[in-house]
Amino acid sequence: MELDIPNWLIISLVVVGLVFLIIIFNMLGLWIQALFSGAKISLFSMVGMRIRKVNPRLIVTSKIMAVKAGLEVTTNDLEAHFLAGGNVSRVVQALITADKAGIPLNFKQATAIDLAGRNVLEAVQMSVNPKVIETPMVAAMAKNGIQVKAIARVTVRTNIHRLVGGAGEQTILARVGEGIVSTIGSADSHKSVLENPDNISKTVLAKGLDSGTAFEILSIDIADVDIGENIGAKLQMDQANADKNIAQAKAEERRAMAIAQEQENIARTQEMRAKVVEAESQVPMAIAEAFRAGRLGVMDYYQLKNVQADTDMRQSLSGSGTPGSTSKG
Repeated sequence: MELDIPNWLIISLVVVGLVFLIIIFNMLGLWIQALFSGAKISLFSMVGMRIRKVNPRLIVTSKIMAVKAGLEVTTNDLEAHFLAGGNVSRVVQALITADKAGIPLNFKQATAIDLAGRNVLEAVQMSVNPKVIETPMVAAMAKNGIQVKAIARVTVRTNIHRLVGGAGEQTILARVGEGIVSTIGSADSHKSVLENPDNISKTVLAKGLDSGTAFEILSIDIADVDIGENIGAKLQMDQANADKNIAQAKAEERRAMAIAQEQENIARTQEMRAKVVEAESQVPMAIAEAFRAGRLGVMDYYQLKNVQADTDMRQSLSGSGTPGSTSKG
């Protein structure tokens, strides 16, 4: 009994077989390299990596590096870290460097540091070779009002166990700058700071500024210290100018009030003079009305004029008035 196999199925099987043979042929050289290097990775595992979209060459190369360095790292761990988006080669290099330097670091810690976004290889290298960080110019004022400017060099070493979740270099710089400002500000004179700049580094280092950071501070050295402005004198000058401006403003206010009072007195005087003139203008009218009504005679009028003349003469002699000031009209 003959089997009737469709042509398309035969062609599909042939194509799949050819593709499989091509993949195996491409993986053959890599498999031989892993075999002679002692990295136990089967040919089918490499094919599976290709299917899972994992770079077989990267995994095999990293596994060979780990085996040659005497590290126990499984292929599945390397694949898992690759699929998680980590840098497999950098993690293996960091593990090798840490192992040679005697730094305790396992694969789990290294992958956690790498996935956290930090360069684990650079961190291990910094543990072996500490890094020097230079602070920007920090200016502070001593108690005598003189400004002191200082630059510090901070030698730090990576703390592997606090690398995940620990603060970075910027925090170290900020804390060191704050410590320098506090130390200079507590000095009685700028001269004491210039004479013993090492007191700054000792005081700042004793504060434990590396707490909660990913680094360990080894030393703080003052690289440069210089004198700035006389801030105390400048503040006193500014205060004196402010006091002067306040005094001038108050004097101007008093002057304006005096002018206003003088103008008010002048207005009152003019008002009183106007009332006097108005009253004096009523005298002739009253005299005329008295003549018409018969209440005032001619002799009475002349006697009134004599009294007024005598009054004007007395005022003229005493200098308190002018003659005839009340006889107008």
